[in-house]
Amino acid sequence: MAPQANSELDYDLIVIGGGPTGENVADGAAQRGLRVALVESDLVGGECSYWACMPSKALLRSGQALSAARRVPGAREAVTGELDVQAVLDRRTSFTSHWNDAGQAEWVAGAGIELIRGRGRLIGRGRVEVDGRELTCSAVALATGSVPVLPPIDGLADAAPWGTREATSASRVPGSLIVIGGGVAGTEMAFAFASLGAHVSLVSRSGILGGAEPFVGPLVTEGLSDAGVEVRTGVAPQRVDRGSDGAVSVELADGARITAEEVLVATGRRPNTDGLGLEELGLSTPLAVDDTMLVAETDWLYAVGDANGRALLTHQGKYQARAAGAAIAARTLGEPVDDEPWGRHVATADHAAVPSVVFSDPEVASVGQTEAVAREAGIDVRAVEADIGAVAGAALHADGYTGRAKLVIDAQRSTLIGATFVGQDVADLLHSATVAIVGEVPVDRLWHAVPAYPTVSEVWLRLLEADVAAESGGAKTA
Repeated sequence: MAPQANSELDYDLIVIGGGPTGENVADGAAQRGLRVALVESDLVGGECSYWACMPSKALLRSGQALSAARRVPGAREAVTGELDVQAVLDRRTSFTSHWNDAGQAEWVAGAGIELIRGRGRLIGRGRVEVDGRELTCSAVALATGSVPVLPPIDGLADAAPWGTREATSASRVPGSLIVIGGGVAGTEMAFAFASLGAHVSLVSRSGILGGAEPFVGPLVTEGLSDAGVEVRTGVAPQRVDRGSDGAVSVELADGARITAEEVLVATGRRPNTDGLGLEELGLSTPLAVDDTMLVAETDWLYAVGDANGRALLTHQGKYQARAAGAAIAARTLGEPVDDEPWGRHVATADHAAVPSVVFSDPEVASVGQTEAVAREAGIDVRAVEADIGAVAGAALHADGYTGRAKLVIDAQRSTLIGATFVGQDVADLLHSATVAIVGEVPVDRLWHAVPAYPTVSEVWLRLLEADVAAESGGAKTA
């Protein structure tokens, strides 16, 4: 017989946080026979389902579909009207199930997981308190997500700024909007509200998508300008005030002042670990975890997804959750743990193969390391670029297609370690690069992965041709 969990405890596993990450940890453990409780103080399904990934992409999609149609003759002439804003908002609301989590709660019950509503905190080893109720277990997984960071700008907190929650759940579109922050959320929301008819001003101290490859920011900035967004980079807000008429005024470091009906702050997020009882247990934050998501210096506590700060992306949290759920079950049942790199119980891809997409227009799809990051890490790399617009499939896809692609190659191993694509609908190019990085496919073998003609994927051939030229001492870009 297989080893049995401790029946004297209330549960084998308690997961604090019922977003996508927490649901996947709980489900992975429950499928392997563990008794699991899921603790959630808000809506089951979490930030992604109700205030982030799903509603934000729903707000973006209609405007992008309209723009795409206008780039193709024939379709352009058929599109004579503007967006139906209320229809866009209604579609967004349908994706959030009207901010009702009954369907998600039903799924939890159907998976054999007990849902406990309330705020959970740790009160000891394997002990969790939920609104005064004490529960015991063998293992606890923290899947509490992340919270927005409000920058220290004079007057900002008193000006009742929007965060991404307020933006993605808005019941109306303001006539004007100031977005503070040029990262993923700020950029996407600037595009979304501009497409819905707002006059948008985006202010970013450090540029647009500054951590990406150098060509990304200029291409996305051009897209923002084409969408009617006023972009101000290299300047920081100094003070924010909301007047008696409700208007918001932002004073910039260069002395300029801009006003709007609302101001949206999108300047980053941090792990949501406050109030969990960590300090009382002698645990410091940010929580350090191994690749099974086990918190350092413990053998019972796990931190998964945004809570550990490794990769604040929903899909990466779910990936970690699948590993953690299986590892927790194996340890609880006394089974072997496959914790070698790329094993069943580890999240190895967190270190060098994290994919991400910015749903801007043009889109930005990237995975792995940028050239700058790789060189800083001491890796001998060669990098090649190609013009996506020169590919026949791109020319067919949209008139005046503008885009760029880049591969970062480990010169010693001749394998791909990074890729970035910018252009309309490039998100669907990303998974092939992710597979190549995770599989450590030699570049010479990639020549035999023939892209169908005429598709945008043919840019892979242009990149490989550029790599041959780079190796032979020719130009590095194409």
